[in-house]
Amino acid sequence: MCMGDENFCLIMDDLVLVENSTNREDIQEMNPPSPPHVLQEDDFENCNENNLGKLKVVSGLEGSKTEQCRGFSSSGIGNLSLWRGKKKILGREGLLVVQEMKRFKKNNERIQKFMKSHVSRLLKSDLLSVLAEFQRQDEVFLALKIYNVVRKEIWYKPDKPFYRDMLFTLARNKKREEAMIVWQDMKGEEIHLDQHTYGDIVRAFLDNESPSVAMKIYEEMRESLDPPLELPYRVILKGLLPYPALRDKVKQDFQELFPDIQINDIPEEIFDEY
Repeated sequence: MCMGDENFCLIMDDLVLVENSTNREDIQEMNPPSPPHVLQEDDFENCNENNLGKLKVVSGLEGSKTEQCRGFSSSGIGNLSLWRGKKKILGREGLLVVQEMKRFKKNNERIQKFMKSHVSRLLKSDLLSVLAEFQRQDEVFLALKIYNVVRKEIWYKPDKPFYRDMLFTLARNKKREEAMIVWQDMKGEEIHLDQHTYGDIVRAFLDNESPSVAMKIYEEMRESLDPPLELPYRVILKGLLPYPALRDKVKQDFQELFPDIQINDIPEEIFDEY
């Protein structure tokens, strides 16, 4: 505390403030703050579908931070997915496209004209949101229209969730021929499906009375280079309860692949419930 002349005290206080400020600036010049760490694909190189719970420490401006690896494949494809964030609320342009395409869907000439004038102008996020909305509403005809537009966009990259969601929509609506066309599109782009995704797609078709499509996809699952997993087979076996003959075939495959694991037989009277 300064004692004595008031003006002298004010001058001394100003000098102290300037000195402290200068010291802080010198310290900052000597020890500049570290730039924030930007997550790169390499940060997730050890994350895969078998160790989604593993934690990774990332250094940032505010010190070390623990990040959890979720939904990233060993190739890092999850970090690059065009499908990430697609299910946002429809914007004004997207909402207009949904409404007008539903209005014109029975008039091929008008819908083609509208798509050329409006759909072609949509931003990537709006276009993907429109596709997701048509899938949600089970508007299969319109969803396929947008599906074909997306695949022609300059920013499009082959993407597993893109095809998975389209196949789920077609399975739910029993569109078997269209499903096989989309499946061939996916194969043509060399999309790699893991065993769990195979199991989910097969089960989707079984649950919607499309065993022929389901078994075609199952055969490709069997030919996959990935090591077989128990859980997807159990998912498929449960979906095959209404189809005893097909279930026996898959059960035999299961026993060959997992000889040490027992499958409990379902009593015959339970099959009558399906």
